[in-house]
Order: sequence, then C-alpha cells, then structure tokens
Amino acid sequence: MNHFVEKYGQILLPLITPFDANEDVDYGRYAELIEYLIKEELCDSLIVTGTTGEASLLTFDERVKLMETAVKAAAGRKPVIAGTGCASTKETISLTNKAVELGIETCLVVCPFYNKPTQEGLYLHFKALAESTKANIMLYNIPIFVGVNLEAETVRRLAAFPSIIGIKDEAGINPTQVTDFFLATRDVDPEFAVYNGDDVMLLPTIVQGAMGLVSGGSHIFGHEVRAIFKAFAEGDNEKAKELFVPIYRFCKSTGQNGRILPNSILRPAIEAVTGIKLGPARSPLAPATDEEMKVTLGILKEIGKL
Repeated sequence: MNHFVEKYGQILLPLITPFDANEDVDYGRYAELIEYLIKEELCDSLIVTGTTGEASLLTFDERVKLMETAVKAAAGRKPVIAGTGCASTKETISLTNKAVELGIETCLVVCPFYNKPTQEGLYLHFKALAESTKANIMLYNIPIFVGVNLEAETVRRLAAFPSIIGIKDEAGINPTQVTDFFLATRDVDPEFAVYNGDDVMLLPTIVQGAMGLVSGGSHIFGHEVRAIFKAFAEGDNEKAKELFVPIYRFCKSTGQNGRILPNSILRPAIEAVTGIKLGPARSPLAPATDEEMKVTLGILKEIGKL
C-alpha cells in the first residue's frame, strides 16, 4: 500500500468552519463537529481550513486557532492535515510553519490564488515552501478557484523534493489529469500520492487509479464513500455505481444557480443530517434560498438521510 494512504486513509474530510450569526468562527461547534465525524467513522483524516472550510475568507489567526482546535479535539484519534495555502509565498510559508509548530505533519497547499502565476512561478512557490518548512506537502490543484492549472510537468519537477509527497486534484476541470499526474511522477517518486478532490468525480477517478478522495460530501456520505472504494476494489462495479448516484445527485444540487463553492447549500444540509448548528456561509457567499434547499433536502429525504 502507498505510504501516504496507509497513514492518512482514503477519505480525507475538509471540515466545514462553523460561524455564529455574526459570522464569527464558532470554535466550540468546530470541536463538536469533529467529535461527531470521528464517532460516526465518516472519514480517515481531517483537513482544517480547506476550500470547504472557506479558508480564503478566514484570517491568518483564525486559521491557526482552527488548527489548534482540531488537533485538541481529534486528540490523536484521526490525523489532522492543515490547509495552509495563501495568496503569497511568504504567508504560505508562515502559516505552514505555524501548523508544524502545532504538531501537524502534513499540509495541503493550494496554488496561490488571485495572482495567476506562470508554471515557473508555481514551481518556485512550492520549491520555496519545501525548502523553508519541515512539513510534508500535498499539492492542491483547483484551477476553477485559483485561475491556473498545475501542469503535470510542473508536478513532475516538484515530486523530486522529498517533502512534496502528493497532490489533490479538483478533477472536474480536467477529468483525465489524474492519469497525467501518475505518468509524470511514477519514475520520480513511485510513492507520490494522487487524490481526487471532487466528490462528483469519485468513480471516474477511481478507474484512473486515484488513491483516495478529499470529500466535503463525507460529512454526510462518509460510509457510502468507503463502501464505494470497497466495492470497486472487489470488482463489484454495479454496487459502486448504485452507491455513487445518490452522492452525485446531492453534490450536484449544492451547485444550483451557478454556485461554484457549494457551502451555502452544503451547510444547512449538513445541519439537517447531523443536528449540529453550523451557521451561515461567510460573506460574500449568498445564503441558500428556500427553493434551493427544497431541492437539496428533497434529495436527502428521498435517499433516506432525513
């Protein structure tokens, strides 16, 4: 088994960040959510301040405190991975070093957002990070948000750094790129981990060899995701497809009306299933409408989650 998979598992869950009515982070609810996810066995590892956690809308200090809260709440029962990507290299290094100080070994680092660097800029960014921190780095490619794609050749160059150990790819943008990453890195680092980061691409990327899933949907569907991996490994493709369709329908519903980040709909859906108050998405994300929630909650009821 791949070393990364052996340590962190197949289901990496990017935690929703709870907010109160004033959009302040609710750290108590965060700990409550972590306790629920661990007790229900919905994931193998927890990711703090990823895209699902609305990292780009959090302050540096909020992200550090969420890491502290997660490490304490998990209490060694599940590995904690920190999302530490920022718009600048300097801040990314600072936040990654804070995570290391808290005892977090692996950081998920998104490509710098807003400034759209070249491939050489991306290479130099991650090179500087690898040379300035003690963290293991999982690259995070999500061009739909950051505006640039981390190309396979750049990933090949970065895989030569011992601390750059894998990549999460938002595979909905380029469904075959998972294979490109495998081909680019296999001779540089045979242990390089390739994960899919898009719930609706779970089945297509499993076929390509994706080792696991970074899954916001696992707040609700963690057992089903695990069962899909098991069914596929056992050659039961029909069962895998049967289990996948409800997840696909639900996740597609959280993108109604052109929403790219699903949190406005995902939050109340998770609340409805778990009973844990998560609050609204942070501005400028618009709240879910009654019409949108009727669709999403209707799907959850239809498939037996409510």
